[in-house]
Amino acid sequence: MSSLISLASDLAPFESPASVAARKARMADVPKLLSLINGYAAKGIMLPRTEFEMSENIRDFTAVCCGNELVACGALHFYSPNTAEIRSVAVRDGMKGRGVGKLLADALETEAREFGLETIFAFTYVPGFFHKLGYLEVDRGELPLKAWKDCLRCPKFQCCDEIAMVKKL
Repeated sequence: MSSLISLASDLAPFESPASVAARKARMADVPKLLSLINGYAAKGIMLPRTEFEMSENIRDFTAVCCGNELVACGALHFYSPNTAEIRSVAVRDGMKGRGVGKLLADALETEAREFGLETIFAFTYVPGFFHKLGYLEVDRGELPLKAWKDCLRCPKFQCCDEIAMVKKL
Protein backbone atom coordinates (compact mmCIF):
# COMPACT_ATOMS: atom_id res chain seq x y z
CA MET A 1 0.00 0.00 0.00
CA SER A 2 1.06 3.56 -0.57
CA SER A 3 2.55 4.94 2.59
CA LEU A 4 2.69 8.55 1.45
CA ILE A 5 0.46 10.64 -0.80
CA SER A 6 1.49 14.27 -1.37
CA LEU A 7 -0.69 17.31 -1.85
CA ALA A 8 -0.06 19.56 -4.81
CA SER A 9 -2.71 22.22 -4.26
CA ASP A 10 -2.50 25.85 -3.30
CA LEU A 11 -1.06 26.22 0.17
CA ALA A 12 0.07 29.26 2.06
CA PRO A 13 3.30 30.67 0.61
CA PHE A 14 5.36 29.41 3.56
CA GLU A 15 4.31 25.78 2.98
CA SER A 16 5.65 23.70 0.14
CA PRO A 17 3.21 21.17 -1.36
CA ALA A 18 5.66 18.37 -0.56
CA SER A 19 5.36 19.21 3.14
CA VAL A 20 1.71 18.07 3.24
CA ALA A 21 1.29 14.31 3.00
CA ALA A 22 -1.03 11.49 4.03
CA ARG A 23 0.33 8.42 5.81
CA LYS A 24 -0.96 5.61 7.98
CA ALA A 25 -1.37 6.70 11.59
CA ARG A 26 1.07 5.50 14.23
CA MET A 27 0.67 4.79 17.92
CA ALA A 28 2.63 7.98 18.66
CA ASP A 29 -0.19 9.90 16.90
CA VAL A 30 -2.88 8.79 19.35
CA PRO A 31 -2.80 11.92 21.58
CA LYS A 32 -3.01 14.25 18.55
CA LEU A 33 -5.75 12.15 16.93
CA LEU A 34 -7.74 12.23 20.16
CA SER A 35 -7.35 15.99 20.44
CA LEU A 36 -8.55 16.55 16.88
CA ILE A 37 -11.47 14.09 17.02
CA ASN A 38 -12.61 15.00 20.53
CA GLY A 39 -12.49 18.69 19.60
CA TYR A 40 -15.19 17.95 17.02
CA ALA A 41 -17.01 15.68 19.49
CA ALA A 42 -17.22 18.56 21.98
CA LYS A 43 -19.18 20.48 19.32
CA GLY A 44 -21.55 17.53 18.80
CA ILE A 45 -20.21 16.90 15.29
CA MET A 46 -18.54 13.55 15.91
CA LEU A 47 -18.52 10.74 18.45
CA PRO A 48 -15.82 11.06 21.11
CA ARG A 49 -13.07 8.46 21.18
CA THR A 50 -11.05 7.13 24.09
CA GLU A 51 -7.36 6.32 24.14
CA PHE A 52 -8.29 2.62 24.29
CA GLU A 53 -10.56 2.91 21.22
CA MET A 54 -7.92 4.82 19.27
CA SER A 55 -5.21 2.32 20.17
CA GLU A 56 -7.47 -0.60 19.28
CA ASN A 57 -8.36 0.93 15.89
CA ILE A 58 -5.13 2.74 14.98
CA ARG A 59 -4.65 0.56 11.88
CA ASP A 60 -7.88 2.03 10.46
CA PHE A 61 -6.54 5.58 10.61
CA THR A 62 -4.73 7.74 8.10
CA ALA A 63 -3.08 10.98 9.22
CA VAL A 64 -2.35 14.04 7.12
CA CYS A 65 0.69 15.96 8.26
CA CYS A 66 2.00 19.37 7.31
CA GLY A 67 5.66 19.02 8.12
CA ASN A 68 5.66 17.50 11.60
CA GLU A 69 2.15 18.70 12.49
CA LEU A 70 -0.84 16.35 12.29
CA VAL A 71 -3.54 18.45 10.61
CA ALA A 72 -6.21 15.91 9.62
CA CYS A 73 -7.27 12.33 10.14
CA GLY A 74 -9.80 9.80 8.99
CA ALA A 75 -10.41 6.07 9.18
CA LEU A 76 -11.35 3.27 6.81
CA HIS A 77 -13.40 0.85 8.91
CA PHE A 78 -14.39 -2.47 7.33
CA TYR A 79 -17.91 -3.89 7.64
CA SER A 80 -17.82 -6.69 5.09
CA PRO A 81 -15.38 -8.13 2.56
CA ASN A 82 -16.54 -5.50 0.06
CA THR A 83 -17.73 -2.53 2.15
CA ALA A 84 -16.13 -0.02 4.50
CA GLU A 85 -17.02 3.24 6.18
CA ILE A 86 -14.99 6.42 5.91
CA ARG A 87 -15.27 7.81 9.44
CA SER A 88 -13.73 10.09 12.04
CA VAL A 89 -12.80 12.58 9.31
CA ALA A 90 -11.44 15.69 10.97
CA VAL A 91 -9.43 18.62 9.61
CA ARG A 92 -7.79 21.12 11.92
CA ASP A 93 -9.15 24.66 11.83
CA GLY A 94 -6.92 26.79 9.63
CA MET A 95 -6.35 23.89 7.21
CA LYS A 96 -9.90 23.69 5.87
CA GLY A 97 -10.42 24.71 2.27
CA ARG A 98 -6.81 23.99 1.35
CA GLY A 99 -7.18 20.52 -0.16
CA VAL A 100 -6.28 18.63 3.02
CA GLY A 101 -9.69 16.93 3.29
CA LYS A 102 -9.54 15.84 -0.35
CA LEU A 103 -6.02 14.50 0.12
CA LEU A 104 -7.24 12.50 3.11
CA ALA A 105 -10.34 11.19 1.29
CA ASP A 106 -8.22 10.22 -1.72
CA ALA A 107 -5.79 8.31 0.52
CA LEU A 108 -8.66 6.44 2.20
CA GLU A 109 -10.26 5.64 -1.16
CA THR A 110 -6.92 4.39 -2.50
CA GLU A 111 -6.61 2.12 0.51
CA ALA A 112 -10.16 0.83 -0.06
CA ARG A 113 -9.32 0.03 -3.68
CA GLU A 114 -6.10 -1.73 -2.64
CA PHE A 115 -8.20 -3.97 -0.39
CA GLY A 116 -10.52 -4.75 -3.29
CA LEU A 117 -13.57 -3.09 -1.76
CA GLU A 118 -16.58 -2.32 -3.94
CA THR A 119 -18.31 0.31 -1.81
CA ILE A 120 -17.38 2.97 0.73
CA PHE A 121 -19.84 5.03 2.73
CA ALA A 122 -19.92 7.88 5.22
CA PHE A 123 -22.31 9.56 7.60
CA THR A 124 -21.69 13.30 7.44
CA TYR A 125 -22.82 16.83 8.18
CA VAL A 126 -20.91 18.02 5.10
CA PRO A 127 -22.58 16.24 2.17
CA GLY A 128 -21.27 18.79 -0.34
CA PHE A 129 -17.69 17.71 0.38
CA PHE A 130 -18.47 14.04 -0.25
CA HIS A 131 -20.66 14.85 -3.27
CA LYS A 132 -17.66 16.56 -4.94
CA LEU A 133 -15.76 13.30 -4.44
CA GLY A 134 -18.40 11.24 -6.25
CA TYR A 135 -20.53 10.07 -3.32
CA LEU A 136 -24.31 9.90 -3.61
CA GLU A 137 -26.80 10.58 -0.85
CA VAL A 138 -28.76 7.47 0.16
CA ASP A 139 -31.29 6.44 2.75
CA ARG A 140 -29.41 5.26 5.85
CA GLY A 141 -31.40 2.02 5.73
CA GLU A 142 -29.45 1.03 2.61
CA LEU A 143 -26.20 0.90 4.58
CA PRO A 144 -24.89 -1.92 6.76
CA LEU A 145 -26.19 -2.19 10.28
CA LYS A 146 -22.96 -0.50 11.38
CA ALA A 147 -25.13 2.27 12.51
CA TRP A 148 -26.45 0.26 15.35
CA LYS A 149 -23.01 -0.57 16.73
CA ASP A 150 -21.74 3.01 16.95
CA CYS A 151 -25.02 4.87 16.82
CA LEU A 152 -26.44 3.25 19.94
CA ARG A 153 -24.00 5.28 22.03
CA CYS A 154 -24.62 8.51 20.15
CA PRO A 155 -26.65 11.20 21.95
CA LYS A 156 -28.43 11.91 18.64
CA PHE A 157 -29.47 8.27 18.12
CA GLN A 158 -33.22 8.97 18.31
CA CYS A 159 -33.03 12.04 16.08
CA CYS A 160 -30.00 11.49 13.83
CA ASP A 161 -29.39 14.33 11.43
CA GLU A 162 -26.31 13.01 9.64
CA ILE A 163 -26.52 12.44 5.89
CA ALA A 164 -25.72 8.96 4.57
CA MET A 165 -23.43 9.01 1.52
CA VAL A 166 -22.15 6.10 -0.58
CA LYS A 167 -19.61 5.65 -3.36
CA LYS A 168 -19.20 2.65 -5.64
CA LEU A 169 -15.56 1.99 -6.45
